[in-house]
Amino acid sequence: DAEEYQPPIWKSYLYQLQQEAPRPKRIICPREVENRPKYYGREFHGIISREQADEILAGVEGAYILRESQRQPGCYTLALRFGNQTLNYRLFYDGKHFVGEKRFESIHDLVTDGLITLYIETKASEYISKMTTNPIYEHIGYATLLREKVSRRLSRTKNESRKASVTSEENTPVEKITSLVRRAALTQNDNHFNYEKAHNFKVHTFRGPHWCEYCANFMWGLIAQGVRCSDCGLNVHKQCSKYVPNDCQPDLKRIKRVYCCDLTTLVKAHNTQRPMVVDSCIREIEARGLKSEGLYRVSGFTEHIEDVKMAFDRDGDKADISASIYPDINIITGALKLYFRDLPIPVITYDTYSKFIEAAKISNPDERLEAIHEVLMLLPAAHYETLRYLMIHLKKVTLHEKDNFMNAENLGIVFGPTLMRPPEDSTLATLNDMRYQKLIVQILIENEDVLF
Repeated sequence: DAEEYQPPIWKSYLYQLQQEAPRPKRIICPREVENRPKYYGREFHGIISREQADEILAGVEGAYILRESQRQPGCYTLALRFGNQTLNYRLFYDGKHFVGEKRFESIHDLVTDGLITLYIETKASEYISKMTTNPIYEHIGYATLLREKVSRRLSRTKNESRKASVTSEENTPVEKITSLVRRAALTQNDNHFNYEKAHNFKVHTFRGPHWCEYCANFMWGLIAQGVRCSDCGLNVHKQCSKYVPNDCQPDLKRIKRVYCCDLTTLVKAHNTQRPMVVDSCIREIEARGLKSEGLYRVSGFTEHIEDVKMAFDRDGDKADISASIYPDINIITGALKLYFRDLPIPVITYDTYSKFIEAAKISNPDERLEAIHEVLMLLPAAHYETLRYLMIHLKKVTLHEKDNFMNAENLGIVFGPTLMRPPEDSTLATLNDMRYQKLIVQILIENEDVLF
């Protein structure tokens, strides 16, 4: 239960060090400097030497000035006092101030962040290098025991339709349970289609103190202190992100759309074997369209196909694509083909593309079939399952060839470039590979019972 939940023990050593770090002290130039850049303030001292800067800053830890280089006029330097010495950094401005990767609104923030980083790396370099050796992420009391407690709550809420805002005796919301525990609970209980998925980490600025959900250490600095997974919300140090397993459990609240979304991300977010678009469209097509002449070859109206796309993006698996709304089955086939075309990584992935093309070039039919089967095994699980389901469907389409005039070769022409694209955006490569793309899909359809 939520009231049984015990939060992890966050390690506060680095937080304490950040609190101890020297504070920035701006040394104002006593005279008005001509030609001072408009984006610098009175801390700019004009053209002075390193030695002069050292004299100005001497004895004041955290003190800083800006100066223009004597050797390279027009180039600017941040002179900063730290560890009883003056450090000089080449300073840049492109709308924000920076000396490295991080960009700051003000020089004061840049110096504050720099002093924190210098202080922590000076005092705790050995500690930082060992942060990932005993991660809380893999701690049995955290990732295993707590997932059972939280999963019981999730299961009960789901079965009894209780409100998700259950609170403990201290009125602590369940929402405070970390993304790590939520993900662990889903992995254990609710996610039956546990396809492997890497986290989608992006550099993130955290407002207020934040701790890494991998190593449990404080994420230091003013901005860009770590990375956050855009799909599940996991917060970790940049260096810790290299050690996090490929166990991302996307949160539906973070998935903004259905089309153009990574295939594995979508199925894990919805906890389905295949993208719900594929299931919904194929179900509709098989119910009323298998005998439709030119099925998949004939195009529906583009604006109506866009309507279906918007319906899935807006309503997910509740999108209404029935005959009463879209009587023309070619609109549904068009929406399905558009979903495959819009995937950021095609169903037949970029990594396997060249291997499929090489397999298609093998002249011996048995050897070719064996080679294709071997490459199929390299596809990510969600891609493999989606391709398998689609091929079973297309095989059904060919069984009605006398009505729809669509055999495996015709469907290969339609679906070849839809399901597979070369990694490099080369028109020549695409044209050269088209016959092999068609052949691959044709073979997959004709041999779906053997290959899958």
